[in-house]
Amino acid sequence: MAEPVAIVNRRVLVIDDNPAIHKDFRKVLGAVLDGSSVLEADELALFGAPALAPARPNFEVDSALQGQEGVERVREALRVARPYAMAIVDMQMPPGWDGLETIEQLWRVDPDVQVVICSAHAGYDWTELVARLGHADKLLVVKKPFEPIEVLQCANALTRKWQNEWIVRRQVESLEKVVTDRTEGLEAANAQLRYLATHDALTGLPNRALLEDRISQAITLADRSGQPFALMLLDLDRFKAVNDSLGHRAGDELLKEVAQRLRSVIRGVDTVARLGGDEFVVILQSVTGREDCLRVAERVLSVLAPTICIQGAELHAASSIGIAFHPADGDSMAALLNHADVAMYCAKQRGRNNVQCFAPGMNAVTQEKVKIEHELESALQLGQLELHYQPKVETATGEVSSAEALVRWRHPDRGLIPPAEFIPIAEECGLIGPIGEWVVREACRQGRAWQDAGLRPIRIAVNLSPTQFRHGDLLAMIRHALDDARLEARYLEVELTESAVMSEPEESVTILKQLSQMGVLVSVDDFGTGYSSMSYLRRLPVDNLKIDREFINEIVSRPDDASIVRAIVSLAHSLRLKVVAEGVETVEQLEFLKALGCDQYQGYYFSPAVPAQDFAALLERSAPADSQRSLPRLKYLRIFYFVRDKETVMTFTRRHSSRPCPCPAAIRLSRTSR
Repeated sequence: MAEPVAIVNRRVLVIDDNPAIHKDFRKVLGAVLDGSSVLEADELALFGAPALAPARPNFEVDSALQGQEGVERVREALRVARPYAMAIVDMQMPPGWDGLETIEQLWRVDPDVQVVICSAHAGYDWTELVARLGHADKLLVVKKPFEPIEVLQCANALTRKWQNEWIVRRQVESLEKVVTDRTEGLEAANAQLRYLATHDALTGLPNRALLEDRISQAITLADRSGQPFALMLLDLDRFKAVNDSLGHRAGDELLKEVAQRLRSVIRGVDTVARLGGDEFVVILQSVTGREDCLRVAERVLSVLAPTICIQGAELHAASSIGIAFHPADGDSMAALLNHADVAMYCAKQRGRNNVQCFAPGMNAVTQEKVKIEHELESALQLGQLELHYQPKVETATGEVSSAEALVRWRHPDRGLIPPAEFIPIAEECGLIGPIGEWVVREACRQGRAWQDAGLRPIRIAVNLSPTQFRHGDLLAMIRHALDDARLEARYLEVELTESAVMSEPEESVTILKQLSQMGVLVSVDDFGTGYSSMSYLRRLPVDNLKIDREFINEIVSRPDDASIVRAIVSLAHSLRLKVVAEGVETVEQLEFLKALGCDQYQGYYFSPAVPAQDFAALLERSAPADSQRSLPRLKYLRIFYFVRDKETVMTFTRRHSSRPCPCPAAIRLSRTSR
């Protein structure tokens, strides 16, 4: 803290009705030179000698003949920021105020001015003066006629006292300002901490802690007034795809825009909060009926419907909404949130982007989901997961060159469960990491087991989820899996979706380079369905592009799909990459891919994914010389798949055999298997 700069104030105001007295005071206080002194000063100036310093301080003296005039002079001095340090006041100044009245008025205007009472009358007692005026520390009495030295001493002492008091006041004011500033800073910091503790840092909406308090208040108010309220839970549909394809920054921008749009829909008495992730909660106070809530929910869907442009991509913030009512659907915070969540999950099950109000029967769906999560966690420990292997075939020769490992869950009661039914749940509950690691380890172990059994070495491809790909220990996990299985890295291939690779392209380049240096092959799966940057694609150390089955299904009948596939094959070959077509089911599709120069294919035309022992048998029967490989050669394998109807079996039989299958009832196809 800087020290205040001391000012020198020797301004003196003389208030006396006798003009002669003013001259006397000026002579004493003004340091006026007499004739001989003036002559001496002129002589020194003539010969260039320095002038002598005055022997005493020079006071600036102003005069007023009446008390009223003196008070006005004091007021004007304050206005121009040149206050008087001392005032000399006569006690008798007819016809105006006397000295006591004048001093009282002076101190009302300027309480800091020092006062000297100068009077020839002795009728005033000091005790009476102090009792009437107060401020005994600012008051002195001088009797007329006065001695000059007496006046000088008073002036020196009181003006110095005024200066010291000014310095003290400035220091106190400075300290008070520092204390005030710091106090305000602490209050602002505390307010910010309280805000951060109760609000979401990203969207500025109330967080879970404040939401729980608001729900408790709403329950208390509803119990007192008998007026029900509703709890609305919103979950953005397919928000994970935004994070995976465009990155978490784009996801954050989407969440902020959704929060802003939700604010525009609700009333001032309602509350919108972010529960966490992509979930939001709205408390609708004093609802009159279910129809009112549904109308608000429809407005929410409408306000979220317009596209949102983020990073050059147009996104849709569709949401599934579940509603629970107090007290019909619960009289506690936990029950209301749980039932709103159940209704929201039901909305997702019924096609997403819709509204569902809680009904008691919905609990069964949620309980089933929780049961699957628990059983899936146990499935890893109990060894219920297994890998099936789908051959990848050289288009030109018909040779099986590699296989894709696809996970299945052999449930003790439900039988074989395809990945489409449990992988999304694994991603939601955080089990995708452990399952993904098991898949990599089991694929490496099986690849080595086949080699030890005397089968020719083939490469096995495993799918990595976006979460697994971004995990910090991916490289170490793959290295350990290869080492533990004693499998060479060139016999392992990882498949990543296009959106997973392009979500953070710079980071992807780093990870994929390390995998490539390790010797592991890399394929971009489902190519053509995501968002790729050609500049990054040429930098990515990938070996294969896999064309998504969506383009293969109607490649013969739809010219647009044929053009897309043709472009992908040409692009891949220009980048010196191999092309693998997924979902090949007919000879016409295969012949078209051959004509384009597609390198490999996989699909039901050759074989679905089969268990390890059946794949080993398939591999034994596969010879490089067989260029016309087709499924009828596999008719003696024991292959079991699930179908929903007999028509599917016969369709499969007619496609892949020129004669009826000898045992059609033994073939059960799964259209969801790859």
